[in-house]
Amino acid sequence: MTKINNIFLKKKILIYGLGKSGISTYNFLKQKAEIYLFDDNLLNNFRFNKRSLSFSKILKSGFDFIIISPGIDSSRCRLSKYLKQNSSKIYTDLDVFYSFFNNHSVTITGTNGKSTTAKLLYDVLRDQKKDVRLVGNIGNPVLSEKKITKKTFFVIEASSYQLNYSKIFKSKYSVILNITPDHIERHKSFKNYIEAKFSLLNSQTKQSVAFVKVNDPIIKKKLRKKIYKQKIIKIDTSNIPTLFKKISNKYFLSFGNRENLIFVLKICQILKLKKEKIIKIINKFKGLKYRQQIVFNNSNLTIINDSKSTSLASSENLLKNLKSVYWILCGIPKKGDKFNLTKSQCKNFRIYIFGNYYKQFRKNFNNKLTPKKFKNLKHALNQIFLEIKNNKGKKHVILFSPAGASFDNFKNFEERGFYFNQTIKKYLNANR
Repeated sequence: MTKINNIFLKKKILIYGLGKSGISTYNFLKQKAEIYLFDDNLLNNFRFNKRSLSFSKILKSGFDFIIISPGIDSSRCRLSKYLKQNSSKIYTDLDVFYSFFNNHSVTITGTNGKSTTAKLLYDVLRDQKKDVRLVGNIGNPVLSEKKITKKTFFVIEASSYQLNYSKIFKSKYSVILNITPDHIERHKSFKNYIEAKFSLLNSQTKQSVAFVKVNDPIIKKKLRKKIYKQKIIKIDTSNIPTLFKKISNKYFLSFGNRENLIFVLKICQILKLKKEKIIKIINKFKGLKYRQQIVFNNSNLTIINDSKSTSLASSENLLKNLKSVYWILCGIPKKGDKFNLTKSQCKNFRIYIFGNYYKQFRKNFNNKLTPKKFKNLKHALNQIFLEIKNNKGKKHVILFSPAGASFDNFKNFEERGFYFNQTIKKYLNANR
């Protein structure tokens, strides 16, 4: 792999955004370059008083590079005009990582399933005694890792935000799991969102390998428009590998997780990992919190916490495999999101919506489903358990898969998922 030799060394650099990635970038570069800091939150600037610059000083300063945190929307932040004028200087922690290290990495992106796929691949590699690190959106920021050797292998979960800002980052192995409309409010159009995802492939060299879902209509259409120089492995997720016969883990019965597993198996094949050990780890895999997490299960009822779902497409992947479902939605619907299941596929679903976006959610369902509106989660659960009590004789599923962003009432999907688990726990204890 071609390496960019330390372009950030001894340069004057502004790090914009003092969250996890920003602080890790600062700690990594502070002895290697002239570093200055800025955050829209003034309290964060105060923490790094000696290195933080005021807004007015930044406007008067010249920097060689601006390392921006992926969570910052360059068009809606305090430095938006300044960033627009200096867009050619914007880089990310992934760029810094690539500039200093020449390690092999698998970088995983896509609309849904990134975290699960990354964690499963990491578990498999670690079990086979590899020096593997799980970084990016999941795990630690890439620049916070220590004791890196030439044999260190990185599994990177990359968001569209990171990829969109990155300029020199390259990955030996790249993965696009799927693409459906998401983050349109940030990228301004679905086309821009697609371009951000495909920048991962566009940056690869001839010696690289890309894994893509060929039966995804968006990916398939995009592949037709360009001839790529790297090896492209097209994965048809409708073809179930024979190795699935040895997999007993019920976690992979769902449509989305089955697709994630197919990708992992193909990557493992290319990396020439031992099949017997792969199967062992797959059957042990318990998944991640708040991602299709089974929080209660008996002969009559299963309760699933899928708080990570922030779009209708991600919820659909789970719904396809379920029957007698009481589906709870909440949060802020995504711009451009669509509900693609047919009316006949929805005959086993009932929908319960709480929060301030009932009307926006309802529009997506047309005449396929008639959602019920509730003030809060507790009221929705009261109604659901009443209906289950009056509809005995079936195995019921309560699915908390919000299909909307969490920022209306929660800091993130983890806080929302924790709230659901605590509420369910109290409810079940009170009704024993």
